[in-house]
This record gives sequence, C-alpha cells and structure tokens, in this order.
Amino acid sequence: MSFRYANRDDLPAIVALLADDEKGKTREDFCDPLPEVYYAAFDAMESQSTTALPNKYLLACTDEVIVGCLQLTLIAGLSRMGRLRAQIEGVRISSNCRGQKIGEKLISESISISKLLGASLVQFTTDKTRKDAHRFYERLGFIASHEGMKKEI
Repeated sequence: MSFRYANRDDLPAIVALLADDEKGKTREDFCDPLPEVYYAAFDAMESQSTTALPNKYLLACTDEVIVGCLQLTLIAGLSRMGRLRAQIEGVRISSNCRGQKIGEKLISESISISKLLGASLVQFTTDKTRKDAHRFYERLGFIASHEGMKKEI
C-alpha cells in the first residue's frame, strides 16, 4: 500500500469513492463527464494549500489503484494556546476493499503527516447514523468529546 496526495486527474476516482456509500450516493453526482463543480472545488483546495498548512486529499493506493481517500486540512488557530490542529473529512474506502485495514492505515498515515507538520490534535466529524464508523474511530483511540453542529445555508 502506498499513500500520496491527489491531483486533478484523480478526481473521478475520488468522487466514485465518495459516491460509493449509502449517504454519498445521495450527495454526490458521479457521472461521465464529472461535473465541473468537483474540479472547481479541487482547485480552490489547492489554492488554499501550503506546505506547512495543507488542504489536500490523501489517497491510499494498492498497485496504483486508488482504494481509499480522505481530506486532510491543517488549521492554524489561537485556541488551545495556538495549537495547530488537523481536520479530517470525507474518509472513504472502496466497498470491495473494506475489512482489509486500509482505513486504519490511511488514518494512521494522516496522523503521521499531521504530527510531522506540527499538529497536536486531530479532529473530524462523522454522521450520527454511522455506527460502524463510530466503532472504527473509537478502536483507533478517538473520543467522541464534542457534539458537532451544522446548518445548510
């Protein structure tokens, strides 16, 4: 297994992973050609990204085939005495590759990258209905310490 940051050419594979999920199939529009909004969003992420504070999609690959992804963003802030934090979003593993520890390795790699760049806290949100995901993250040592909220605008 190898890990790398995504490039524009990877977008169809990433969107396919995002859509390969009970929630994602209603949220994403995986078709050919891929809607331009995905390319615009990727370009916006890339324009915000720096070496010190990345905003990137991290990919898990086996034999150069993308089998998992997550968005990793490092956030500078003042709270907690200016601690740098890592935000993880959009974790997905190909449905035909689940149960092979790929997700565990991908999360571990994202934590290693975050530590290397100086982050001391990793955070994410996960849908309340994703009970299997909750067990997975708890097994990796994450604690459900906060209640997340969001509002569509």
